[in-house]
Amino acid sequence: MNQKYRIGFGYDVHQLAHGRKCILGGVEIPSEKGLLGHSDADVLSHAVADAVLGAAALPDIGHYFPPSDDSCKDINSQEIVKRAAAEIRSLGYRVANVDATIIAEAPKIAPHLADMKRVLAESLSVAAEDVGIKATTNEKMGWEGRREGIAAHAVCLIEKI
Repeated sequence: MNQKYRIGFGYDVHQLAHGRKCILGGVEIPSEKGLLGHSDADVLSHAVADAVLGAAALPDIGHYFPPSDDSCKDINSQEIVKRAAAEIRSLGYRVANVDATIIAEAPKIAPHLADMKRVLAESLSVAAEDVGIKATTNEKMGWEGRREGIAAHAVCLIEKI
């Protein structure tokens, strides 16, 4: 890997369920339903971590944090993001920037974007201005539109240190 810059893409989705917290980008969002998963099910952080790992052509987060591993049960997804950043640093790269989109009909995401950027930036060891996060709906179409789950897409540019 001698390239100065590399780009990666990440995607994640989790179902919404009663009795779970809704954590996005490391921030708990007030919501009647939360995200269901083996970890804290933070789709935004998972998409970002996969984008970081993908930029270095590394395996996805399931390789590092398999759902079959009980030690990963309810893990804080910022630990996953930190591990992804550490993996690329071990190869001589650092995160240059991340851009992500959350797709959800509810809850309202916009009031929490600045906090999400701050948390993710800290986990990635970058400035908050290097983390872009947007939120959109699916215009009431499909499973996202029926409020059955939340999805996130992310891209990450890494650069040689």
